[in-house]
Amino acid sequence: MQAIDELVEIMACLRDRDSGCPWDREQTSASLVPFTIEEAYEVADAIDRGALDDLRDELGDLLFQVVFHAQIAAEGGDFDLAAVARGLAAKLVRRHPHALYSLSSLADAAVPDAHAQAAAWEGHKATERAARAQQGISSRLDGVALALPAMTRAYKLQKRAAEVGFDWRETSAVLGAVGEELAEVREALARGSEATSAALMEEIGDLMFACVNLARFVGMDPEMVLRRANSKFEARFRFIERRLANAGRGLGDADLAEMDALWDEAKAEGY
Repeated sequence: MQAIDELVEIMACLRDRDSGCPWDREQTSASLVPFTIEEAYEVADAIDRGALDDLRDELGDLLFQVVFHAQIAAEGGDFDLAAVARGLAAKLVRRHPHALYSLSSLADAAVPDAHAQAAAWEGHKATERAARAQQGISSRLDGVALALPAMTRAYKLQKRAAEVGFDWRETSAVLGAVGEELAEVREALARGSEATSAALMEEIGDLMFACVNLARFVGMDPEMVLRRANSKFEARFRFIERRLANAGRGLGDADLAEMDALWDEAKAEGY
């Protein structure tokens, strides 16, 4: 594809030792990690806002990160963008034999619906993990990236464990675990200065992990749950700011009781 080839050529020029961009030349895959993560979040933000023009631009920025990482690998003789694309194509054919049967050796595979497809997808991933296990990777939890946001990683770790039966049997049990963790946070806080910050951090972490488990158990992605909660908080707080501004006042002019009353008003109006 001409546009992709042009992009690869531009990236190679930016990385040229003699005439390239000084900043681009000094980057490594490790140094690019924060930028790659940031671009992925900006894609998600554009989708949430329904901003298609922004989405196009953000997808371009994310693609640039892919091309950048591939160029660095190519310079080390490891792989290039074409190898990345070939590997992805082969994986998609392996995991979608029902849809891409003409491209695979599994022409008789049939998956009747989306639920069955999800199960088949997980089955293929499990097979791939088993193959890696024979190469010395032995844990069921291997492959859950350390660089993932902590909440997303907790969700994936729990989901991976649940696939082999290490899971709660009913919602009430998960709620009980949340309650137990909350009680332990209260106990740590009650100890006051006797509770070290590390101990309190551990208890709060356990509580958050349990809440992620609850969301997962009832079929919700905790990241999306929290994103909605963030949006709700932001809308209500902005409501407080607007109401105060309309009265010629700022946040510093209102006490907590007044802001709480405006918060309740925002809730009543559906924010």
